Amino acid sequence: MQMRKIKWGIIGCGDVTEVKSGPAFNKVKNSELVAVMRRDGEKARDYASRHNVPKWYADAGQLIHDPDVNAIYIATPPSSHEEYTMAAFDAGKPVYVEKPMSVDAASAGEWLKPPKKKN
Repeated sequence: MQMRKIKWGIIGCGDVTEVKSGPAFNKVKNSELVAVMRRDGEKARDYASRHNVPKWYADAGQLIHDPDVNAIYIATPPSSHEEYTMAAFDAGKPVYVEKPMSVDAASAGEWLKPPKKKN
């Protein structure tokens, strides 16, 4: 059985992804960096060009809903981790978060509760 390729999208392609995590996604077997996102579109385009990434976005929602992206790496400041993590989960995509997914335990705990049943 052949393993499915992980096609990564990075949200927040800043300094931490330049030399560590970004290039690593293309060095791991069955892994490929296919899209990046940064709020500054010109910086996202530049990053994609320098790292040979086929797609770039200035909007996280577009990257999250890109059908070519099947896993998401979040490397933004911690204050936005929860928002992007839950948006990716809601889109059915696994997430790798650079730091904790939430700014405090109470907030993170809200996401561990089972969903409320609809009546």
